[in-house]
Amino acid sequence: MRVLLAEDEHALGEWLSKALAQSDIQVDWVDDGQLAERALDDSDYDALILDLGLPGLTGRQLLQRLRARDRRLPVLILTARDSLAERVQALNQGADDFLAKPFALEELEARLMALVRRARGADNPRLACGPLQYDTATKQFTLADQMLHLSPREHAVLRALIQRTGEPMSKAQIIARVFSDQDDVLPDVIEVLVHRLRKRLEGTGLAIVTYRGLGYALEMAA
Repeated sequence: MRVLLAEDEHALGEWLSKALAQSDIQVDWVDDGQLAERALDDSDYDALILDLGLPGLTGRQLLQRLRARDRRLPVLILTARDSLAERVQALNQGADDFLAKPFALEELEARLMALVRRARGADNPRLACGPLQYDTATKQFTLADQMLHLSPREHAVLRALIQRTGEPMSKAQIIARVFSDQDDVLPDVIEVLVHRLRKRLEGTGLAIVTYRGLGYALEMAA
């Protein structure tokens, strides 16, 4: 999962980015509303964690712009403003959930996962494509009910693909999700990893299909 964190409190932003990374959630952190809007235009995210009191462009303004453009990205409001009126207003403006500071990390992670599952149209924490399943709780793949053992990079690439089953992902999108903190990764690395995954999926009824000019998609084999 890749999320955008828009939080101007630097100590909280740094801590939350590192803490969520321990749960296999990749975080891009910005401390300004205009930077957040630019990041949302430039990159593909599963959710937005949004502080209301951002400089440059407030959280409310950013939320209103997102919804005015019919962007259905799940938005979790994270703020010290915990009055009933604040919560109601934020939800009416298009927020999907509201969590007041201070908060427990476990609750934030649970709420975040629930929002993403809901946005994908499923309440089951398992993602599936044919006989391949990924359990978001255990972070394990199974293939035909057998554990699928992968290298960390293979695991990360396959996880990115199964999260968008049937939708092509470009090499750049995969790199951003899998190697967000490694700027020197070349597209050839993705080709090698996809080649390895194709070998592992041979004879299973699954395929990683190349769509010229668009990227790779995980699908049931034709």
